[in-house]
Order: sequence, then structure tokens, then C-alpha cells
Amino acid sequence: MANTYHQILVQAVFPVKYWDAILEKSWRGELFSVIANLINETGCHTIIINGVEDHAHCFFGLKPSVSVSDVMKNAKAKSSKWINESGILEHNFEWQPGFGAFSYSRSQLNHVYQYILNQEKHHEKQSFFDEYIEFLDKFEVDYDERYLFSKLI
Repeated sequence: MANTYHQILVQAVFPVKYWDAILEKSWRGELFSVIANLINETGCHTIIINGVEDHAHCFFGLKPSVSVSDVMKNAKAKSSKWINESGILEHNFEWQPGFGAFSYSRSQLNHVYQYILNQEKHHEKQSFFDEYIEFLDKFEVDYDERYLFSKLI
């Protein structure tokens, strides 16, 4: 659309179903490349995708005509399909339903990029759950712990 200018930076975070630590380092990079391409297919611009064994972080520029929910629905569904059809795992793969989405200004781009790039080091000291609660608190998102991502008991 002519005369439409935007700068919408979003970090979306989502775990593997039941927080299973199954995203193996040997193929995680390829998975994150698949997710990046899926985000780009929506007209958005991937900045970085990274994560660890039990969750992923997607940082991208959002196209104004696309909702974050649609981007995540597409990326999660098609990346699950890619994992399942590749035969990487012996069982069916699923992402946990839902996601967290957080917006940033252009001045925060490098900081967020570095944070996502260094996920392995970061998670030597902090669990995904604690990280997620920290995001919710930092961005002043109201939540009820009963409805946060489910853990396998």
C-alpha cells in the first residue's frame, strides 16, 4: 500500500509440547532455518531464530497486514510437519499451543539479536519457565500461572 511505513519488531517465544528437551543441536539449526523461511513466506522479515532443546525465539519485522497469530500459526504448523516428515524423531512432534509475543523499538534491535543469538549460554543459568515469566513481568503482561504452557508431569 502506498504511503504505508512501518517498523514493527516482534519477538515470539514458544516451547516444545510439555517442554520436552528434544530439539537436538545436530538439527536445530536446520529447523530454525525452516522457521525463518516460513516467517518470510508471510511477507514478514526474519531477523534471527534461535533457541535451545525445549523452545524457540523468533525475532522478526512484522508486516502490518499480517497478524502475529497468523505468522506463528503458519511457522509452528509447517515446522512441526517438517520435523515429522523428516523422520528426525521416532515419535510425533508438536509445539506447545500458544506463544508469547513482545514488541521492541529499533534502538533495541541489536540487544534483542544478541540475546537470542546467545540462548545456549543464557540457559546454562535460567530455565525456559523462569525466562518466560521474566518476559511477562518485564512487559507487564497480565497472566495466570494456571494457564501458562503445560509441563509433562
